[in-house]
Amino acid sequence: MLVRRIRDTDMAMLSRSVQTWYKHYRATPNERASEMLCSAAISLFNQGHNTQEELTTLLITRYPGPTAVLINAPTSRSTQ
Repeated sequence: MLVRRIRDTDMAMLSRSVQTWYKHYRATPNERASEMLCSAAISLFNQGHNTQEELTTLLITRYPGPTAVLINAPTSRSTQ
C-alpha cells in the first residue's frame, strides 16, 4: 500500500474526525479507543478518503459506538 506523507493540516483534519466520532456517540475519550480510531482514520486517509465528512462517516459506520471500538481493537497478542 502506498503511504502518503501526512501534513499538519491533514493531521488536524484526522483529529477532528476522531473527535467528531466521540461527540456523535457522547463517549469519553480513552487511550485504547483513540489509538484504534486514529489508526483507522490514517488507514482510510491513505486509501484516498480525504475529507473530514467522509472520514467521520466511515468511522461512525465501521465503529458504531464505544463497545464496537473495543471489540474490533487488535490485542497485543494478535499483532505479534
